Amino acid sequence: MTSDTTQTEPPAAEPGRQPANEVENTRLRELITRARVVLWDFDGPICRLFAGHSAERVANGLTRWIEEQGGPNGLLTQAERESTDPHVVLRAVDRRHPGSDLVVELEERLTAEELRAAASAMPTAYADPLIRTWTALGARMAVTTDNSPRVVHAYLESRGLTTCFAPHIYGRTQDIHHLGSDPHCLHRALDALGAPPSDALLIGDAPTDFEAAREAGVPFLGYARNDRKAEILREAGAEDVVESLESVLSMLRR
Repeated sequence: MTSDTTQTEPPAAEPGRQPANEVENTRLRELITRARVVLWDFDGPICRLFAGHSAERVANGLTRWIEEQGGPNGLLTQAERESTDPHVVLRAVDRRHPGSDLVVELEERLTAEELRAAASAMPTAYADPLIRTWTALGARMAVTTDNSPRVVHAYLESRGLTTCFAPHIYGRTQDIHHLGSDPHCLHRALDALGAPPSDALLIGDAPTDFEAAREAGVPFLGYARNDRKAEILREAGAEDVVESLESVLSMLRR
């Protein structure tokens, strides 16, 4: 007895068109091979800074300290007081009292908390070997971050990565208005390295990183440790996003 069940074959790809995953691999390969300078955001792509020292607790502590100083009413909005991001608190105070002693002290307190966090930071999977491999292949590395450069130095030293970056570590300064999507750190790094934006690649994990790269004319590779973060990056306009640095490392090794 014969069967009349029809076997359904997958549709053939259109002539001249690559499958989506091949297109993504080709784009990623072009980004990697073109980069002569690799700019790294710190918290996310290199490590999870607040993995063992809660960012929410730090933000709440900064908010309480501001209130204890008897600052003017309305210094922080309700949303800012409830934020889990300490940078939101710092930037909010600086917007209303730029360059004040209050801002200087608040930044110092945040740096102290970040230094505590660095001791229990969790390395991002494959970041260490990727940094070492890329450096060995001749790429120059720099860190461009909203975190304190003192914190970056402390973490890189603990991982034996300082020589891959130093002296090109560009972080938060007393000019708090440069935080977020401002490309100030990117320009500092490119100027110091003598590199045009087209020769660089920024690896970041937030929409503000993508916006800074776009404004500076620097190609961008998004790192997202889960689907939700990947979706946020793509919604912001980032086209090239990886959920593991292993794919980048594998391409470099090939």
